[in-house]
Amino acid sequence: MSFRIALSGLNAASTDLEVTGNNIANASTIGFKESRAEFADMYASAIQDTSKNAAGQGVQVARIAQQFGQGSVDFTSNNLDLAISGQGFFVLQNPDGTISYTRAGAYSVDRNGYVINHANDRLQVYPAVNGVGGTTTFNTGVLQDLQLPTTPSAPQPTSEVTASLNLNSSETVPAVAFDPANPASYNSSTSTTIYDSLGNPHTATFYFRKTANNAWDSYVYVDGNSIQTGTTTPPATADVALSFSASGALTSPAGGIATLSTFTPSGGGAPLTIDLNLTGTTQYGAAFGVNNLIQDGYTSGRLAGVDIDTEGVIFARYTNGQSSALGKVALAKFNNNQGLRQVGDTAWVESYQSGAAQLGEAGTSSFGQIQSGALEASNVDVAEQLVNLITAQRNFQANAKAISTGDQITQAIINLAR
Repeated sequence: MSFRIALSGLNAASTDLEVTGNNIANASTIGFKESRAEFADMYASAIQDTSKNAAGQGVQVARIAQQFGQGSVDFTSNNLDLAISGQGFFVLQNPDGTISYTRAGAYSVDRNGYVINHANDRLQVYPAVNGVGGTTTFNTGVLQDLQLPTTPSAPQPTSEVTASLNLNSSETVPAVAFDPANPASYNSSTSTTIYDSLGNPHTATFYFRKTANNAWDSYVYVDGNSIQTGTTTPPATADVALSFSASGALTSPAGGIATLSTFTPSGGGAPLTIDLNLTGTTQYGAAFGVNNLIQDGYTSGRLAGVDIDTEGVIFARYTNGQSSALGKVALAKFNNNQGLRQVGDTAWVESYQSGAAQLGEAGTSSFGQIQSGALEASNVDVAEQLVNLITAQRNFQANAKAISTGDQITQAIINLAR
C-alpha cells in the first residue's frame, strides 16, 4: 500500500513539474495565462470507517486551473496590436468556420485585407451602419470579419462652400464694370479648391464688388470660367447679391445661404450645384478678411492607416484626409472562465462548464477597454514559478525516498524469513 501512496505522490509531483515547466516556457507568450496544479487527498471508503483509523490512499490531481489575471500591457508601434485592460476575450473565426476566444491581440493584414492572427484566424467585429446626417452606429447583433479597404475610397463632390468673411464697409464702388481680369472692377476676392464627382480638383474664386452702401455683389468663377455663362465673359447679373444692416450684419440672402447656378466642370464630372453659406459674414469698417473658408468635397483616397479607440471602434484613415468607421471590436465573456477548453495558439473555446459566450462592447458593462498599439504579456511570474519548480522537485524527491524506504522495509521483512 505504501508503494501505491508514494507512487501517487510521484505522479502528482510530476504533473506539478509539467505545469510549472509549461508556465516558464510560455513566460514570453503574448496573452498566455498561467496554470496551477491543484491536488486532493484520497481515502478508501467503508461503512464503518472513521477519520480515526483512516490512513489515506495518497494524492490525486484535482484539476489544473488556469489563472486569468491581467498580464502587463506592453506598448508597440503597430496600431493593430490590441490589448484588453479588464475582462473580456477577442472573438476569432477560425479557417474551419469555428469560433474561438483569445487574449492575444497581435494582428496583421493578409493579402485580401482581412485582419488575422498568426494562425489565420480572423478578428470579429460589429459592422458599421451609416445613419442619417453622417452618424455611424454598429449592429451588435451581427459579427463579421474585419476587412481593411484594399481599393481607393470614392470621392465626394462639393455640395456646399462655407465662407465667413468681413467686407470692408469703407470701400468705394468701382467705377468700371465687373471683369475678373481687372482688379479695379471688384473690391476683394478669395479662392478655394472644390471637387467634382470624379474627385478632380477645381479652383473656385469668389469676387466681391460693392454696388452701394450696405450692398455687394458676389461672382463665382470655377477654373477661370463663370458658373453662369461657362465663359470668361462677365455675366450680366451677379451670382449672389448681398445686403447688410446698418450694424454690419448680413441680411440677404435669407439665412445666409444662396444656391449657385448648376454648372458642368471640365474633366467629365457630373454637373454640380453648390450652396454658398455666408453665415457669419459681416460688413465692418475693417480690412477684408477671411475668417473661415471650407467646403465638403474631397478626392478619392487610399488607405493610409488604421486607428482604434478605447471602445474598440476601428477607423480607416485615407490619403485624402478623410476617415471612416469600419466596425467595432467584439468582446466576449463567460460565467466560468475555468470551464473554457484550451485549443492551443493561446485560444479557448466554450464548453458546457464555461457556459455560452456573452458578447458585448469594450468599455460597457463589465467589459474592459481596448488599447491599440499594445499587447498583453503573459501573466507568468518567472520568479514565483522557479520557486514552485524547486518545491515540486523536492516533493518528487520526497516521494521517491518514500518508495526507497518502503523497498528497504519490504527487503527487511523478506530477510526475516531466511
